Amino acid sequence: MNDASKPTGKKSAPVEDKARRAAKRSPSLEATPDLEDVLDCGASLRKRRLLRNLRPMLPEILAAGVLQCLVYTAFILNASRSDWGNLAIVCAILLALPFVIALALLGFRRQRNTFTIAIFITFVVFTTAVAFLSGLRIRISYSALLVAYLVANVLMSIANLRLHRSLEDHIALLDFPGARQVASRLSGKVAVITDKNADIGAYDRILIDSKTHHNPEWSGFLTKAYMVGVDVTPWFNFLELRDGRVDVDAFDVSHLAYSPSQIYYSKAKRALDLFAVVITVPLTVPLGFVIWLYIRMLDGGTAIFVQQRRGYGGRSFNMLKFRTMHHGRQGGSTQVNDDRIIRGCRFLRRLRLDELPQLLNIWRGEMSLVGPRPVAEYVAQASEAEEPKFIHRTMVLPGITGWAQVNSGYASTTREEITKLSYDLYYIKHLSFDLDMLIILSTIRTVLFGRGAR
Repeated sequence: MNDASKPTGKKSAPVEDKARRAAKRSPSLEATPDLEDVLDCGASLRKRRLLRNLRPMLPEILAAGVLQCLVYTAFILNASRSDWGNLAIVCAILLALPFVIALALLGFRRQRNTFTIAIFITFVVFTTAVAFLSGLRIRISYSALLVAYLVANVLMSIANLRLHRSLEDHIALLDFPGARQVASRLSGKVAVITDKNADIGAYDRILIDSKTHHNPEWSGFLTKAYMVGVDVTPWFNFLELRDGRVDVDAFDVSHLAYSPSQIYYSKAKRALDLFAVVITVPLTVPLGFVIWLYIRMLDGGTAIFVQQRRGYGGRSFNMLKFRTMHHGRQGGSTQVNDDRIIRGCRFLRRLRLDELPQLLNIWRGEMSLVGPRPVAEYVAQASEAEEPKFIHRTMVLPGITGWAQVNSGYASTTREEITKLSYDLYYIKHLSFDLDMLIILSTIRTVLFGRGAR
């Protein structure tokens, strides 16, 4: 018998691998998670999501590149320089920088600190570009680059915010007994996955039910999701983050587990408040004097309204405001088209200029720029009688503006105050520099459109 006809006693490696994998997929055998199978499935599911993720950022990317070039060119022309070759090189780099920053931001898309990450990435990329230009001995204008950097910082922060919001458009929900009800709470735009072998490459996030899916039956699917770059999030946490509010009934103080960054920021917040008060003095003091004089001339009496409000730790303090109602008629909730408001002061209320004296409350340490809006004592007592957890909103300093103000607006009833409580508790739970920045930007938008003012 020749050697060719003798059995070798073993299969070739490819045949053996195929046979082994076919045996594992046989319905007669119990399915067990296998890393090689997951890799095979993951490789077929991995899709290029780069362009899809960049698309919502493109307006800010293009605007940042063009505006930086215009700013830099304006500085060069103002200096009467004619080194057009250097100008072309710098502008080419400035046009490319926003795309480089955007690509770096995609790598941090799982981080929720949108503003902090964008500011840090922009700083690193920009300083690297300046060092590169300096190394090439190219004549540059550092003052022009500084202004261009500020432009890029603002626009790329907005771009990163738009990126994070767009990631909520491509989500799916793993099937469990209450999946249909959860899908309806998510506006019904969420696909419900029932097949463990489903293609998940089209999604950026998979929502799971922790009790149902943290078991061996779904471990292979979850491993595959992690390996193809799809975020896995409990649906309850996603709803809280998307809606920006907590379930008051389910909330407990034990849920407050601050990260080191939150602790550091809470300590730095006081210094930032004082800094904001000091640098705005040249604007706020003259403006405040004009408003004070206007109220005195039209209605006489004191122009400052003082009211007892509930502050930090449940302690009362005297909150200051410009008096915008006729003397002797202030007090109680403000109604729409309230005839007690002094002529012209409705405009002050719309722009929130009646809140200017509260900068003194910030200076005295009774308030912060951002925090739960302090309520009157009688409102606090009525709200605590209906919902004892209302007291938890005093765990941080009250603010001139807050998360509830930009999301829920004005509250005229106790029930509406309880609704706002869900936003205030969310703020306390997710306290961060990025959330404060989002609140400040939202406040500016709210003031410009007059939403919630009475």
